[in-house]
Amino acid sequence: MGAYILRRLLLVIPTLLGIMIINFALIQFVPGGPIEQIIARMEGGGDVFEGISGGGGEITGGGDSDYIGGRGLPADFIAELEAEFGFDKPPLERFLNMMWNYMRLDFGESYFRSISVFDLVMEKMPVSITLGLWSTLIAYLISIPLGIRKAIRDGTRFDTWTSAAIIVGYAIPGFLFAILLIVLFAGGSYYQIFPLRGLTSNNFEELSLVGKVLDYLWHIILPVTALTISSFATLTLLTKNSFLDEIKKQYVITAKAKGLGERQILYKHVFRNAMLIVISGFPALFVSVFFGGSLIIETLFSLDGLGRLGFEAAVARDYPVVFGTLFAFSLLGLIVGILTDLTYVLIDPRIDFEGRG
Repeated sequence: MGAYILRRLLLVIPTLLGIMIINFALIQFVPGGPIEQIIARMEGGGDVFEGISGGGGEITGGGDSDYIGGRGLPADFIAELEAEFGFDKPPLERFLNMMWNYMRLDFGESYFRSISVFDLVMEKMPVSITLGLWSTLIAYLISIPLGIRKAIRDGTRFDTWTSAAIIVGYAIPGFLFAILLIVLFAGGSYYQIFPLRGLTSNNFEELSLVGKVLDYLWHIILPVTALTISSFATLTLLTKNSFLDEIKKQYVITAKAKGLGERQILYKHVFRNAMLIVISGFPALFVSVFFGGSLIIETLFSLDGLGRLGFEAAVARDYPVVFGTLFAFSLLGLIVGILTDLTYVLIDPRIDFEGRG
């Protein structure tokens, strides 16, 4: 097992490098870089895309520039901007410098916020940890027992009604469910039971330990519920179908013929086989919820997390934030994949990754 883990860790390097190369190459063809953003702001357009569509007035004059809206600006001013952002160097040199800095855990500084990317990510991390970990944990804690129960009672009234509820939950978009929760319970039109902003109250530091825990839970109930609804439905049906497939196999029939109890068959033999497909989806679910799936939820509940950070950085063409977070998130996603393989072995010790070579 140790050799397999070592191989997977070594494979992380070329995989991560490939991800960064592809994204860096794509960025070179995206219009509206950081220099265009600054020019658009100078022109009063607010955003480079408004200038492209005619929303901002273009500076004209005798000068020439390759940048949208940059005609008429002094050449030395454009050159100074290029040097400040590092665009005076060829793309290959910029990429190699960036990767060398990343190897030393230096993710650079945001173009527009005057703060290091590392500090910026650490500042937003508590929100994403809260939404990602709680949503994933609750989804698994509810979905697995419910899916098993539905598989055992397949075709019964319990299975029918729970399936109807699950399908309704799956059909409702997370952001729409979040709006419904806000209207009902956060002062929208009916009750104002839960807060609508932040992870904690203004007097959080003055509370006791129990008060801090309760205040934290009070703030996260609505956003975590809204974020869990769709993944909960998917996982429940996946667990049920996986257990149904295993229950119908020959080894289960043989175990029943030998006189083994239903619970022993279910949790000693069926569980370890059926859970493999459920566990295999954990990395994708975790990474999507942790990094990307919470953008709209964060916006609706006024939470400043990594979802909003990534979106705002992409819109503003804040490349250090975009690439720094992409590097960190990709690395974490690959490591989560390795941990998933270890979970396979924990659930079913018969799995031998070492012998796959």
